[in-house]
Amino acid sequence: MEVKAKLRNVRVGSQKARIVADMIRGKDVSEALKILSFMPQKPALHLKKLLESAVANADQKKVIDVDNLYVKYVTVDMGPSLGRFRPRAQGRATPVKKKSSHFNLVLDER
Repeated sequence: MEVKAKLRNVRVGSQKARIVADMIRGKDVSEALKILSFMPQKPALHLKKLLESAVANADQKKVIDVDNLYVKYVTVDMGPSLGRFRPRAQGRATPVKKKSSHFNLVLDER
């Protein structure tokens, strides 16, 4: 029995978030929470909250044992980019892409 959780339109780059997601893939939930708690990267905070949400979803279902959960898979996909312009010298402007990500997390029982 799988438990899923999603987090969409998070204002972090997907490439940087994938590095954090790779650290917890396949780990037990308690171990993954410890890893994410001590990571200084911004995506770690969002992934930790998502993981806690998925555990709460599993607890709510009452079909699955929360102590035996592990991270079956976690994906980070690109979300929409916000286009902005930064003023530069001599009246020019350069584009700035503010990137966002979508997180998908699936927990399963061992």
